[in-house]
Amino acid sequence: MSMTDAPALAITGATGAVGRLTSEELARGGTPLRLLARAPERAPQLPDAVVMQSSYGDRDQAALEGVSTLLMVSAGEEEGWLQQQLDFVAAAAAAGVEHIVYTSFQTAATDAVFTYARDHYATEEAIRASGMAWTMLRDSFYLDFLALLPDADGLLRAPAGQGRVAAVAKLDVARSAAAVLRDPAAHAGRIYDMTGPEALSFAEIVETLSSATGRRIRYVDETVDEARSSRVHFDAPAWQIDGWITTYTAIAEGRFARVSDDVELLTGRRPISLRELLVH
Repeated sequence: MSMTDAPALAITGATGAVGRLTSEELARGGTPLRLLARAPERAPQLPDAVVMQSSYGDRDQAALEGVSTLLMVSAGEEEGWLQQQLDFVAAAAAAGVEHIVYTSFQTAATDAVFTYARDHYATEEAIRASGMAWTMLRDSFYLDFLALLPDADGLLRAPAGQGRVAAVAKLDVARSAAAVLRDPAAHAGRIYDMTGPEALSFAEIVETLSSATGRRIRYVDETVDEARSSRVHFDAPAWQIDGWITTYTAIAEGRFARVSDDVELLTGRRPISLRELLVH
């Protein structure tokens, strides 16, 4: 099969959670898909789906030839990820992609407290300047990640203060993305905030985690200096640690407390709560 004979709806990051869940949601409705994956052998095997090798850092993006609508799931925050994303946006435009749907981050702006949200905004700006039609899905913190935060001693350490976060389930992001991809023209030029149904404090988060897991989990409200010290053992570069920490300082400042109804607007379903995610 030539590139141009492959399905015209492409999904990046097909081996990651959001890309895979979106692909599965669309495949259940019989939508032919082009799945773009860094490691094609790990991509889901779905009916009417063609898997092609592609990663944002590739110079040759032949896998984009013949694509009309593209879901661009944001890359993992690794060295050079922003430049790779900008290069990929340029490659998509050059390949003739007509509409790009990008999973961005809530509060994306040049002066966002959360440093990675600034990079997401730079990607958004490149997409807007590209000439392609676009839709932005600005994700909140992932609910799925909250359960992974406590350490072996049951401590969830974060400089989040008493701030609240309207975290969203990855499945809700995927369902929302699938809804947009089924009828992209209806969502052109729109920005949607992907949040859960409630804004939780970290005290409430650990209470819910404790109840659902049977573990005694406690929240330790760190200072920024304590947060930096407690993460030194990860041996991560300073920019990455700053990203981790500013996730929480943005929460402390109330930047992720707003609850949006956009998930329900797009999917027709009330978004999943933390308790529901943990018990199912």
